Amino acid sequence: MIAAAVFMILPLCLAMAGFSDLFTMTIPNRVSLILIVSFFVLAPLSGLGLQAIGMHLAAAAIVFSACFALFAFNVMGGGDAKLLSATALWFGLNESLLFLMSDVAIIGGFITLLILMVRAQADTILAIGLPVPNSILIAKKIPYGIAIAIGGFMAFPSSPLFLTTLESLK
Repeated sequence: MIAAAVFMILPLCLAMAGFSDLFTMTIPNRVSLILIVSFFVLAPLSGLGLQAIGMHLAAAAIVFSACFALFAFNVMGGGDAKLLSATALWFGLNESLLFLMSDVAIIGGFITLLILMVRAQADTILAIGLPVPNSILIAKKIPYGIAIAIGGFMAFPSSPLFLTTLESLK
């Protein structure tokens, strides 16, 4: 049951956050809260030691500090900052930096370019009646929660919590 929770909670929360950000340009606080609480419940039960949990906390604190600065300069939304910090808690220090630098950054750049191209054609899209969410066509912000979700999906199999849980099943 612990393994099922480890393998399902992060992907489900990321999917919920990504879809919510796509359609409403908001990420519910409960998603980040579920990720944080479930990590603290599941990490010791899945075999992560106290030192490893501390490194996961350090990763979350570093990511939160960086995201808070970006939020203060109005570069990043608050929901994105909270989701990224809560996700970093699941990945730990080394994996979080890899996760942030590679998957989320590349996918975020691609999604940003795609959305900007779609917005450049907004009049045409509206005229022909394509079913595109208004948040994509009209909003001034980029729903970066989508990139966080996709990057999280891609990096999750290499996260320490995933690998520790997988080892305990053998």
